[in-house]
Amino acid sequence: MCGIVGYNGKEKAVNILLDGLSRLEYRGYDSAGIAIRDKEIEVFKAKGKLSNLKDKIKDKKLNGTCGIGHTRWATHGEPNETNAHPHVSNDGNVTLVHNGIIENYQELTQKLFRHDYKLFSETDTEVLTNLIDYYYKKYKMGPIDAINRTMVRVRGSYAIAVMFKEYPDEIWVARKDSPMIIGQDSNGTYLASDVPAILKYTNKVYYIDNMEAACLKKDKVIFYDLNGDVVKKELKEIKWDVSSAEKEGFEHFMIKEINEQPEVVKKTINSLTNNNKIDLSKTGLKEEDIKRIKDIYIVACGSAYHVGVCAQYIFEDLARIPTKVDIASEFRYRKPILNKNTLVIIISQSGETADSLAALREAKNMGVKTLAIVNVVGSSIAREADYVLYTLAGPEIAVATTKAFSTQLIASYTLAIEFAKIKKKINNNYYQELINEMNQIPEKIKEILNNLTTNIQKIASKFSNIKDAFYIGRGLDYAISLEGSLKLKEVSYIHSEAYASGELKHGTISLIEDNTLVIGIATQEEIFEKTISNLVEVKSRGAYVVVVTINGKDVSKVANNTIMIPETNKYFYPSLSVIPLQLIGYYITVSKGLDVDKPRNLAKSVTVE
Repeated sequence: MCGIVGYNGKEKAVNILLDGLSRLEYRGYDSAGIAIRDKEIEVFKAKGKLSNLKDKIKDKKLNGTCGIGHTRWATHGEPNETNAHPHVSNDGNVTLVHNGIIENYQELTQKLFRHDYKLFSETDTEVLTNLIDYYYKKYKMGPIDAINRTMVRVRGSYAIAVMFKEYPDEIWVARKDSPMIIGQDSNGTYLASDVPAILKYTNKVYYIDNMEAACLKKDKVIFYDLNGDVVKKELKEIKWDVSSAEKEGFEHFMIKEINEQPEVVKKTINSLTNNNKIDLSKTGLKEEDIKRIKDIYIVACGSAYHVGVCAQYIFEDLARIPTKVDIASEFRYRKPILNKNTLVIIISQSGETADSLAALREAKNMGVKTLAIVNVVGSSIAREADYVLYTLAGPEIAVATTKAFSTQLIASYTLAIEFAKIKKKINNNYYQELINEMNQIPEKIKEILNNLTTNIQKIASKFSNIKDAFYIGRGLDYAISLEGSLKLKEVSYIHSEAYASGELKHGTISLIEDNTLVIGIATQEEIFEKTISNLVEVKSRGAYVVVVTINGKDVSKVANNTIMIPETNKYFYPSLSVIPLQLIGYYITVSKGLDVDKPRNLAKSVTVE
């Protein structure tokens, strides 16, 4: 949520800032602004789309080579130009952009009022701006002291970029619980809240830790701890391809990322296998660690939570390990009972999800081992977990996740299979059979994309104007129904619900009426007939039934439309059945003429509670 960019170097800052902000639009925002330093600092802000800001400055001669920019997601104060960032202190000494929430801003506001500061916006960020100015003037020890004293005084989360009037060749940054990376190349130094903003310019980055600050000069970056002492850091290389953050001829990022799934799933499988055996050595997880695990908690939000629901079925059925899956925000506050042999698995694409990060810290405070499944190298969750399993989805730009979801599923499969083997719940022949079948998933996804798109487009055109849809299934099919329903509702704004089909008679079936769209997933052989019986019940009440099932299954008596997917091992059907569900959500949204990559009110990374 929100986006920060910054540049200090040899080139015109305005072009780099606007380009960076455009690459962060997927995070969600309602206003935008930049501050450019030439001889003086000039601030430009606009409500609404980034194009409004571009229109405002198109005739300006902005030659400065140092600047900061921001896209705002409103928390404190309505979306308007006054509340947009950057904010400036009362006398213009401090100019600041901020991601996060300052929890004690009311208390800090009263402190500033006592020292004759005035506030002109409704934001907590303006409070932060003037607080830095207050400490800067009170102690007269320079930027690092003012920033450090502010960090100690503030409660909440933040990533900030600051320009001081009296330090013309520097940008100062600090962070606590909100993401930020810092890049460097021969043309200057860069900062951003997410990798895609600067990947076009450099793939060499520093990771700034919690409660650290840094000074970005034109040719170097200096890091500081809370005591003001210099901290040494190494430049890391991001191995994402720049083209991964471009549309490359596709109409939208979402459909591009759907079509990238065969490739990224294959990459993730290859990274976790060696000589046709699962290899978890890169995660840091050893065989003796796995043997000690008695139960598992999977903690995540949104689509990652749905991966967890799938994984719960597989860990319990295949590895026979008691497994619970929790929404991260609930896990934090319901005081879970964990023991020393519990493994907590945190799943997050960004590695910065606020509730998931807090859940990770809660688990660590309880002395429990943690494993992160994340897509972003060097992210907060990756750095703080005991073990890390990286997915290789590459940058995911569309707000609605597709390829990250699929690579998280693969990560879950590999863990469950290896745990089952080490705990002697499966023999070597079945172990090899599972790996062989998993290796075929990328080609089967490609087959679905090649063969089913036309049929799904027809379904989408028929149902683009519906108000309600229901997804039903049992077991793993129910788990993937949750994801299919979320995909539809988050991008098309159609009300959609997923139900375990055995629950239909407990109230839900009263919602079915003529031409209600019901999508049934039926891939699990042992409960196939029961799912079909449930679909017969909804069809008899007027529903239009679409069935996602396995090639060769005859569902003609119940299905108005059938989507056939290739056969695989029962545990791996979620990887195949999710593809048509993603396509349904995408094509219905396109047929409605909506912005599929940036749905209203949503952000890619939820970095505040």
